[in-house]
Amino acid sequence: MKLYQLPFLLLLVVIACSKPPKKEQSNADVSLIVLGTVQDAGSPHIGCKKECCKSLFNVHTADRMVVSLGIFDRKNNKTFLFEATPDIAQQLKDLKKFASKENELPDGILLTHAHIGHYSGLMYLGKEAINADTVPVYAMAGMQGFLKANGPWNQLIRLNNIALKDLHRRQKINLTSEVSVTPLLVPHRDEYSETVGFKIETASKKVLFIPDIDKWEKWQNILPLIKECDYVFIDGTFYDGSEVNHRDISEIPHPFVIESVELFKNLPVSEKAKVHFIHFNHTNPLLNSASKEYQKVLNEGFKISKKGNSYEL
Repeated sequence: MKLYQLPFLLLLVVIACSKPPKKEQSNADVSLIVLGTVQDAGSPHIGCKKECCKSLFNVHTADRMVVSLGIFDRKNNKTFLFEATPDIAQQLKDLKKFASKENELPDGILLTHAHIGHYSGLMYLGKEAINADTVPVYAMAGMQGFLKANGPWNQLIRLNNIALKDLHRRQKINLTSEVSVTPLLVPHRDEYSETVGFKIETASKKVLFIPDIDKWEKWQNILPLIKECDYVFIDGTFYDGSEVNHRDISEIPHPFVIESVELFKNLPVSEKAKVHFIHFNHTNPLLNSASKEYQKVLNEGFKISKKGNSYEL
């Protein structure tokens, strides 16, 4: 080898070594993706003049989507959406990117209850928008009754944009050969329908999703379910009572994050790490990763959901 060839060969070695590692495909059959983490009315919030929203009206914030989870079953090439939010268009786009699935519409939508952020995205399945063809929508009896009795939702049913599928309390249904769900009734402000959370199961993992609930003392199941499940996504609407100082907090009951942290404080470290707070009000300091509250929750051993987080099930 001639000496003048050495620099060229060294350059080739450097280039070869500096190539980014090849992205490996997941070996798991099922992935769960966090598609949104914010309370029903979003962030920035309508009419808000506080610091938490001021700058957001002028800057697009792709991470501030209303609470939703997505499921991708690779084995069956199917996707499912938990909640139909006002941000459903972007959330379906995000789920399609993750899933690399040709059809953007999901193979099923599962609804928890009839508060605006959790079902109003169904309107985009209608004739004014995508004019969908019989998208399966899984709902409890009260939720189905609300959709059937009120427009424009009953038009979606009449025109076969959606096809309602029954859910029953604590009765497991198989979405695919790899994924099953069980609805769990939870106490909440049930003006129009009952409220459920979901236990999502695969052969190897269990996930709990409860984006909305009243105070934990009304529902004694959370501690055993944390023990049973691998990932637990729970209502973190308000960090504490000081956020909503202009409204009667009794009219919008949720477990404060500080109350949940206190309730779970004696859990083993491994079980605390299962808990992911989600469904944040626009005032919640947990939306700001630079806040002292954000760091405090992490230091206590818990997790804070972020849009785009994904988990192999």
